[in-house]
Amino acid sequence: MTIINNNAEIGQYIGGAFTTGSGVRTQPVYNPATGAVQRHVRLGTSHDVKTAVASAQAAFPAWADNPPIRRARVLFKFLVLLNQHKDELAALITAEHGKVFTDAQGEVARGVDIVEFSCGTPQLLKGDFTDQVSTGIDNWTVRQPLGVVAGITPFNFPVMVPMWMAPIAIAAGNCFVLKPSPIDPGPSLFIAELFKQAGLPDGVFNVVQGDKEAVDALLVHPDVKAISFVGSTPIANYIYETGARLGKRVQALGGAKNHMVVMPDADIDQVVDALIGAGYGSAGERCMAISVAVLVGDMADKIIPRLVERTKALKVRNGTNPDAEMGPIVTPAAYDRITGYIEQGVKEGARLLVDGRTFLGSTAGENCSEGFWLGGTLFDHVTPEMSIYREEIFGPVLSCVRTTNFAAAVQLVNDHEFGNGVACFTRDGNIAREFARRVQVGMVGINVPIPVPMAWHGFGGWKKSMFGDMHAYGEEGVRFYTKQKSVMQRWPESIAKGAEFVMPTAK
Repeated sequence: MTIINNNAEIGQYIGGAFTTGSGVRTQPVYNPATGAVQRHVRLGTSHDVKTAVASAQAAFPAWADNPPIRRARVLFKFLVLLNQHKDELAALITAEHGKVFTDAQGEVARGVDIVEFSCGTPQLLKGDFTDQVSTGIDNWTVRQPLGVVAGITPFNFPVMVPMWMAPIAIAAGNCFVLKPSPIDPGPSLFIAELFKQAGLPDGVFNVVQGDKEAVDALLVHPDVKAISFVGSTPIANYIYETGARLGKRVQALGGAKNHMVVMPDADIDQVVDALIGAGYGSAGERCMAISVAVLVGDMADKIIPRLVERTKALKVRNGTNPDAEMGPIVTPAAYDRITGYIEQGVKEGARLLVDGRTFLGSTAGENCSEGFWLGGTLFDHVTPEMSIYREEIFGPVLSCVRTTNFAAAVQLVNDHEFGNGVACFTRDGNIAREFARRVQVGMVGINVPIPVPMAWHGFGGWKKSMFGDMHAYGEEGVRFYTKQKSVMQRWPESIAKGAEFVMPTAK
């Protein structure tokens, strides 16, 4: 896409046009593998947010009046274009985020799933009808769009997470303003271009790059009726509290500390594969990454030597290398944060078995010596009091906790403040059933390390991993982006004469 590849500066997409916006502040966009600055992103201002919201507000009446099937037809065209350009999008993700190209392809594929689901939204917009709810009176419900809605999305999934939001909101008749992460802003404009090619009217989808200024402008704007957010727990809490106080509908997905409970009867080969893939895939920069292995009984002594061997053997390469299993860390700041946690873990008494800080970028491939390189890190004898257990590291750091039995493992998970995702590996059907019922976590995998729900089920955690009542995408997503209206109707011929002073009842 030439708007991305040929420009030294990435800007905004407002009212169907690419623009630099009104701001003067910029932020570098790195190639994480080489450390080089590829281009800069122009950070949008509160004025840019107002312009984008005004454009969306102007487009809303006509878009909402379109029959749902006509809105779906635009999304079908968008889906075709998305499939045609999926590898270009994946390559852009790898270039700006650093994740392995095959992993980026998987991200785009999961985004495609949501768009496919969105094309069926007309079915989910149907209301209910009751004939003769009272004498001469019929009652029915309809679902109508909210108006202008916004999405604030993270760096780790610059395609998939916007797809959780925008296609469903647009299919339901809303107009959308996307505020992506400035760390990897390129995919947002690529998506905007595909929407335009699909025939989406100008103003229905807008992109404002930016930081806190843009976020706060969206939060306080009276015409923004709903906000979807994915990011850290402190910011999710801030967005939820601010949006709710101002009368907005909010779904704010926060942080995670996902556990994988390994029972003594689990298949050891499967467990090791699962922990390596789920712990170090995408350099651990996933809200569904496994960051804590809860090893029950004697499983620690059986598994840890193999985890050490596999962690040391990880193929940490440039994401464009077909052999790569893990790419670099996304930014220098992220690298410093993660290595700080490793140092803190050592100070607090955890046993450091594999130190990713010793990884040399020069071994990762050509021109990689200056990138943000970190190898897989493995801790043993981690306890619940340690910061590497309590806090979200968001990097390739796997902590092993030893526990005596199933009940203690479940209690460990339930006592944690986060409740995003969890997994249990076992061959015992009763253990699997009890785990799924008793664990206080929003998304549960049984012998599935990363239980991300499919498009029609919806995504969301519990406790401090999510603020709001409705999960992302799926039928809950359609409900989030619409409001229910109840209509009661009768005609003059059926109305009895005289004023009625009592509460209406069925007659």
